[in-house]
Formats: sequence, C-alpha cells, structure tokens
Amino acid sequence: MTRLVAAYLASGLVFIALDFLWLAVIAQKLYQREIGGLLLAKPNMVAAVAFYLIYLAGVVYFAVRPALATGSWTTALVSGAIFGLVAYATYDLTNMATLQGFSWTVVAADLAWGVFVTAAIAVAGYSGAALIKA
Repeated sequence: MTRLVAAYLASGLVFIALDFLWLAVIAQKLYQREIGGLLLAKPNMVAAVAFYLIYLAGVVYFAVRPALATGSWTTALVSGAIFGLVAYATYDLTNMATLQGFSWTVVAADLAWGVFVTAAIAVAGYSGAALIKA
C-alpha cells in the first residue's frame, strides 16, 4: 500500500508540473484560437481537482500496478501511453461529436499530449514506488 501511495504522489507531482506547463504556456494560444468561445474565463477548480485525483488513481491502477508486478518501467510507459490515449480520446472525441466549434486540431494536440503526459506520469509513479521496499 505504501508503494501505491508513493506512486500516486510521484505521479501527481509530475502531472501538476507538466500539465501546468502545457495549459499555461504551450497550448494556451492553441486553445484560445481554436476553441476560445467554449472556454470559461476562469477554470472550475473543483472539477479540475476532481479530474486530477481520479485520473491519477486510474494511472496508478492501470499502468503503475502492472509495472510493479512485472518489475519493468517500460510496462508503466506503454500502459500509461495506452491509458492516456483512451482517456483523452474519450474526452476529445466526445467533444468533437457533441460540441459545435470543437476542432480536429485540438483533438490531435490533446491526444498527443494525453499519450505523452500519461506515459511520463506512469513512469514517474513507477519510479516513486520503486524507491519504497516491497
């Protein structure tokens, strides 16, 4: 259990740092240009925190746990990438199907980001858990 808590915390720290960089610096202009009319003036922080807490639990369960079982960080990498693709595709493709003005450019950027960031945080979680003796 201690290893899973370490994994959750390590994944969370890396996710917060990377996602802040993505949202505040890298993708901000893209989102404004492509879907500006859909964006809130200020994010709903309750929803954002709920997303991070739930998503991190999913990463630990679906990517880090299997990696700890195999003893391989590459399992975390691949499982994280797949989980990220599925989760971000669910969000983006549902938006594409239901929202007027949601663009394929945003879908492509988000899917690439979801694969990258989830693979990265899964490896971070695996690394954090590996520091704790089983």
